[in-house]
Amino acid sequence: MFTGCGTALVTPFRQDLSLDETAMRQLVQRQISAGINFLVPCGTTGESPTLSAAEQRRVVEITIEEARRTKTPVVAGAGGNNTAHVIEMAREFEKLGADGILSVAPYYNRPTQEGLYQHYKAIAAAISLPIILYNIPGRTGVNIEPATVARLAEIENIVGVKEASGSIGQMAVVLASVPKRFAVLSGDDGITIPLMALGGRGLISVVSNEIPAEMTRIVQFCLANDFVAAREIHQRYFGLMEANFVETNPGPAKAAMALMGLLEPVFRLPIVAPKPENLAKIRSALEGVGLIQQVYAAR
Repeated sequence: MFTGCGTALVTPFRQDLSLDETAMRQLVQRQISAGINFLVPCGTTGESPTLSAAEQRRVVEITIEEARRTKTPVVAGAGGNNTAHVIEMAREFEKLGADGILSVAPYYNRPTQEGLYQHYKAIAAAISLPIILYNIPGRTGVNIEPATVARLAEIENIVGVKEASGSIGQMAVVLASVPKRFAVLSGDDGITIPLMALGGRGLISVVSNEIPAEMTRIVQFCLANDFVAAREIHQRYFGLMEANFVETNPGPAKAAMALMGLLEPVFRLPIVAPKPENLAKIRSALEGVGLIQQVYAAR
């Protein structure tokens, strides 16, 4: 179910900072029409720390409603540093009909490896949904080490990990340590191909908010062992992948999507709009791959 390319969806807001439900539906429909393999609402890219519980529920609900028509799997973001709260959220998403949960490692309180194991074990015991671990130490301050991932992989409904440690070496160790049923997914657009060459099963992507069809094609080519074709697409869009991280995600991605006319350029604090010089880089990257028309300054 969770093989292929999934999109870590942004959350669109109106100018008054309320949830833009119409734009949310349109974004999900666009993803499905492009052939995305699964959808991931309410992750960090969705500005989940700034969403109320009711808003998180609504975003997941809308995504499920739209995805149901094509049976596109929905993996709802349910993570945090309060295990009891994460369990409550995961149970709510299970009731809504989500197909799985993506759960980021507890941030700030920096649990030990045993604490991480017990945290995920408790979530897994509380729900029947498949769970994908999310390892992103640059944001959480804690690394889910390969031995801990392998230990968690023994729990039946812990089925994969989104690996965003940035370490190919660590990813290789994880792949060598987990059973074949366990999906190792890239959490970084730029290193999807090397991870998949080592045996990874796909990607949870940021840039697929802008280019869902192209990122899905990269992953499908990798799954078919056609790395030459995958590399050609990757090289064309690598500048855009980099532009999405000229500032903290999801600021650049939402700015790019606003330039493409997909949503309003509205962010919730502490995320802010990219600086003018970085917005220029984002615009240039979009122009370079034909996603927006080049604007010439008046002479």
